[in-house]
Amino acid sequence: MDGKTRSNIRAGMHVSIVLKQDQLSGKLTKGIVKDILTNSSNHPHGIKVRLTSGEVGRVKEICQE
Repeated sequence: MDGKTRSNIRAGMHVSIVLKQDQLSGKLTKGIVKDILTNSSNHPHGIKVRLTSGEVGRVKEICQE
């Protein structure tokens, strides 16, 4: 599934995100979605989410559970 489309992402899903400070390196951080922060239906760089750990970033991959 595509991490650029809001309807593909729901709270409780396992995802890989890129944190703001990791945008240049592209380092991925895995976690579980707590909140969806992007209001628009899609975003070219990925939907912004908050993980249960409190980290905020843009979804790059939706992981299979």
